[in-house]
Amino acid sequence: MLDLSAIWNKLQGMVSGFLALLPNVVLAVIVFAIFFFVARSIKRIVRRATANRRRARNLGLVLGRLAQGAIILIGLFVALSIVIPSLKAGDLVQLLGISGVAIGFAFRDILQNFLSGILILLTEPFRINDQIVFKSFEGTVERIETRATTIKTYDNRRIVIPNSELFTNSVTVNTAFENRRMEYDVGIGYGDDIQQAKRLMLEAIASVDEVLKDPAPDVLVVELAESAVNIRVRWWIAPPRRIDDLTSRDQVLSAIKQKLYVENGIDLPYPTRQILFHDQTEATDGDRTQQREGWPAGHDRHTPKARSIGGALRYLAEQKQQRNGHQPTESAKDS
Repeated sequence: MLDLSAIWNKLQGMVSGFLALLPNVVLAVIVFAIFFFVARSIKRIVRRATANRRRARNLGLVLGRLAQGAIILIGLFVALSIVIPSLKAGDLVQLLGISGVAIGFAFRDILQNFLSGILILLTEPFRINDQIVFKSFEGTVERIETRATTIKTYDNRRIVIPNSELFTNSVTVNTAFENRRMEYDVGIGYGDDIQQAKRLMLEAIASVDEVLKDPAPDVLVVELAESAVNIRVRWWIAPPRRIDDLTSRDQVLSAIKQKLYVENGIDLPYPTRQILFHDQTEATDGDRTQQREGWPAGHDRHTPKARSIGGALRYLAEQKQQRNGHQPTESAKDS
């Protein structure tokens, strides 16, 4: 028979132990909450102290977060020692070491992103408000956290990129320097004067206010293409942000088109192709000494006469009849 008195005594002992431990639990929660709010306050103080210094801003973010984490960890140790008085500092360090290894295996990606975020904040390959290109993503950096970096795309979307990806892959920073060089290839006709076209292009670029005078723009012939002579137009803008890129490109290309094509009649040719159709119904098909399409004929008098598809079919039928002993008709001979 089940001994209910033993179970009741056990429950009474557990309740008595919990009630005896309850003051320590409440005190531990209060102490941990104090450490938590102190950690948040120290983080804010460090960030404010470095907010007005661009070079030290990211360093302030790192130090603030590290200080917050360290203080919270100390508060956790103190709270555990209040709840469990027999727990010594050595036991806490040993527990931290064992749990650290387990957490490291379980949260390897999170720790990798955390360390990458710390290194990004310290080395500063890019900063907040920089415009970057990462793989197929392009936009303005909004936040750099210890786990991920957030960018805002030009079409008003938010992209969250893990820091380990940013740290181990190539990132293009479009706003890393004060100036940025733009370029575009313009094709003119082979019959146009190259020097005149280059001079007119420079005049067109100089008329755009967004283009810097120093460094000066330049124009260079870069290719003798199939349908045009390609001239590369290069100019500098500041600041090098996306909107300035689009604005200057729009005004420069519009000015060049107006100056060359409209005002001076310089051709801006589009690609042209010459297509040779090969009539495979001719009797000379495959004979390169006599065939007309695709390569030179061997001699004018051997050049075969053009024949329609219907005439070619009649010619082949009459050749077959001739081999069978029939005579060809006059109409087939003239086809």
